[in-house]
Amino acid sequence: MPIYEFHCEECGEEFEVLCRNRAEAEEVKCQKCGSSKVKRLMSTITPIVDSGGKASDRPRVAETHTCETGTCTHLELPGYSR
Repeated sequence: MPIYEFHCEECGEEFEVLCRNRAEAEEVKCQKCGSSKVKRLMSTITPIVDSGGKASDRPRVAETHTCETGTCTHLELPGYSR
């Protein structure tokens, strides 16, 4: 179930809504003023990358391994354990 971002054309409020299906996304009303004049925004994603720095300063989220078949990066995802 995606979380969509919306912008109210009446009051300028920006807010997020969890929509279970397309019909719910089409019926969204502003959470501040109740207007149905809302526009869905293009959302951005934040990729998980290894940003460098000292290992003790940051949580480890990516590991890079080199073997005879090449180099690959493994990401540590929240809630996943090996």
